[in-house]
Amino acid sequence: MKKMMILLTILSIVFTAIPAAAESTGELTYEQILEKRMDLYKKTETLTNIPWYYLAGIDYYERGLRRARRDLPKEDGFIGIYYSPKQWVGALNPNLEDDNPVSISLFGGIGLDGNGDGIASRNDSEDVLYTFANYLQTYGFDEENIKIGLWKYYQRDKAVGLIIGHAKVFKTYDTIHLTKTAFPVPLRFNYSYKNTWGDARGWGGRRIHEGTDIFAGHGTPVRATKYGIIELKGWNKYGGWRVGIRDIDNIYHYFAHLSGFEKDIEVGKVVEPGTVIGYVGSSGYGKPGTQGKFPPHLHYGMYRDNGFTEWSFDPYPSLKNWEKKDRQERRKAKRR
Repeated sequence: MKKMMILLTILSIVFTAIPAAAESTGELTYEQILEKRMDLYKKTETLTNIPWYYLAGIDYYERGLRRARRDLPKEDGFIGIYYSPKQWVGALNPNLEDDNPVSISLFGGIGLDGNGDGIASRNDSEDVLYTFANYLQTYGFDEENIKIGLWKYYQRDKAVGLIIGHAKVFKTYDTIHLTKTAFPVPLRFNYSYKNTWGDARGWGGRRIHEGTDIFAGHGTPVRATKYGIIELKGWNKYGGWRVGIRDIDNIYHYFAHLSGFEKDIEVGKVVEPGTVIGYVGSSGYGKPGTQGKFPPHLHYGMYRDNGFTEWSFDPYPSLKNWEKKDRQERRKAKRR
């Protein structure tokens, strides 16, 4: 065993190449980054037969984790999938910067050369994406087998669900250029709101307000704000009739106190910004059907997933940004 370890160490030193330089996206526009990313998905699909939208779902899930956690570095390249140095080169590899496919394989590392340049680099987006796709193809190419592979890798049902949901959104629109947003109520209706996130609430016990209240007339349309998939629909004794939408950044958008739902809104439906999902009401604070214990308004909440748990964060800045964008679009439309 000792001789084998010495041999592997020597091989690692002999075969180690000069570390590949990290990719830089700094000089590219966001649209150019999206185009490059899509090219990588399509190329990897050709090499591995894993449909591109599953690769995109994994990539966007992991990118969301990086934004939610401080223990993960921000992505430098085009792909957000993260491998730790030991995962990539092998736990017993003495060189954590090893990028030689031969020595990485000898030490049981996962890293592969995805673009044929003879280097398996954690800094190369093609290598990273190909490595994950190559792992998935050992389980199969259809959704059920891909789900098995994802569960084996993440060991978390919710991770699998979020990735498959992202993939469904990307497949529906056949693109990752999904940057449009919408304010949750149409600007032509009367409404008002202020930052109420974190305020005290007393009904049902002391708790904080996990959202922003948008006051509007009963029956005012409520719209999806981002591209996503409906994850929840139904009644809650606090939120009344409510809908939950998961967007492609892993963020959960919560719409509560509705008077009713749009007729075709069901769990699993893909929605886009501006899709009407329900109507402002005053439902909640009691058994199913309870109405009128407070003025009509929309409770809008946002929750971030970090791969282990989920927590609320202040939606007010996003709401102001989406409202501003909608106003700009309305002004442009009037000038046409």
